[in-house]
Amino acid sequence: MPQLPAPDYPDDVRARLEADAREIIARYPDSRSALLPLLHLVQSQEGHVTRTGQRFCAEVLGLTTAEVNAVATFYSMYRRKPSGDYQVGVCTNTLCAVMGGDAIFEALQDHLGVGNGETTGDGKVTLEHIECNAACDFAPVVMVNWEFFDNQTVDSAKRLVDDLRTGADVEPTRGARLCTFKDTARILAGFPDEREGAVEAGGSAGEASLVGLRLAKGESGPARVVHPRGGEAPRERTSEDRTPPEQPPAGHQSSHDAPQDTAASDPSHPAGPVAEEGE
Repeated sequence: MPQLPAPDYPDDVRARLEADAREIIARYPDSRSALLPLLHLVQSQEGHVTRTGQRFCAEVLGLTTAEVNAVATFYSMYRRKPSGDYQVGVCTNTLCAVMGGDAIFEALQDHLGVGNGETTGDGKVTLEHIECNAACDFAPVVMVNWEFFDNQTVDSAKRLVDDLRTGADVEPTRGARLCTFKDTARILAGFPDEREGAVEAGGSAGEASLVGLRLAKGESGPARVVHPRGGEAPRERTSEDRTPPEQPPAGHQSSHDAPQDTAASDPSHPAGPVAEEGE
């Protein structure tokens, strides 16, 4: 059966959201550019983007609900079903995974009795695996409502979710103190972060990232020649080590440009289809 039109918000909720929406829309020269923050706004109302929320966004922006739904279902930060007060995301991308992220995610599923994207029965925690959080220096990383908990272990992650469920005070490794997912959604909609000290709170990148930044700025120290294991100790490079490499003869193609024996650009090995179309 076709779905009935989504119900509207209660009058008081609608009036409050309309006032917030006008403030958001006024920031953009084209009103439809406000769709992403408006989706965060309606998510802050119910904890996920409901059909009612999509209808609201469509009406205030002059869009169709299909256009709004296409955006709401594209981005993973917009939840499609009821979520917990705390979104616990375990990074399972390459570095975090090999450093223990996979083990943490598996252990938390067993510990909480939920699967990926599911919420505990008390409505406190939604567990999910997430992609890289750009905090590889601190792997494995767990995030709660997008705040960092670095260098986690199976045991520390279990304690973390237990504290979240019991209401114990939980402090991120870096960044502002935690707030609920609905509060986080309102901040992402572009409204002031009212947590005391939240704006000043922060944290530094790890040493490996800072070394990369210094290299990019040309602030590195003298380069060192590293010898194979078992060889002599590394030594400082001298001017003799810095002799420019011999330049190729004029007109010589680099290895990137020259035809290779197996390349389609090699006239003696013309490329062609390996099978008839449809096979």
